[in-house]
Amino acid sequence: MTSMQLTIAELTERFPDFRVAVLLAEDLTVAAGRPGHLDAAILASEAACRSQYEGMELSAIPGVAAWRSAYKGFGIKKTSYRSSVERLIKRVTAGDRLPAINNFVDIYNTISLQHGFCIGADDLDRIAPPVAFRFSRPGDSFLDMGAEAGEDPNDPPKDGEVVLADSRHVLCRRWNWRQDMRSAITPQTRRALVTVQANGWGELEEAANHLAGWLTADCGAKVSIDYADRSNPAITLG
Repeated sequence: MTSMQLTIAELTERFPDFRVAVLLAEDLTVAAGRPGHLDAAILASEAACRSQYEGMELSAIPGVAAWRSAYKGFGIKKTSYRSSVERLIKRVTAGDRLPAINNFVDIYNTISLQHGFCIGADDLDRIAPPVAFRFSRPGDSFLDMGAEAGEDPNDPPKDGEVVLADSRHVLCRRWNWRQDMRSAITPQTRRALVTVQANGWGELEEAANHLAGWLTADCGAKVSIDYADRSNPAITLG
């Protein structure tokens, strides 16, 4: 197994409830499409989400509320920037389907929807460990994977913003709002770093194990898992 280091030490004083499950997934086979059995499982998850949250305000959903509170902690006071799990839930409860990217990304988006956690992943062969959840720094670079065609994707973080970064650049802005295009999961990905992020709510271990099992079954992954929190802020996998 690959050796991989991750720390949340810089955040623990201001955000003592932050916990992250870190999954190292290797020997991956990532399919460009969405197989029929996976699509059926995703359809069922979307229907369950709509049924569970029917008639509820987004702010009343526990996973959404936890991240809105965390975002306020670094200066995001409006819903202009929504956590990844809020965007997924908002999309599905509005009647849309989860985006079809590839089987790996579609699986972790579905786990995010089911368990109410923010989840992100990066191609391990396109990042430079160690990795840290930390506050932004002068000189941080970020290329927005959500930039429209013809737009400049260069969009560095604002001062004081929480980011996920490796030793070269930011991997995700505003904690879990938008990922950098340089380390996106593609059908060429063979090794991935996955983070399942919690902020004072939810069954993190259950979600991480569910995700690991699904990635093993559908992507052939060999998965190791560890957890970082304020009592154990720096971890090494592998």
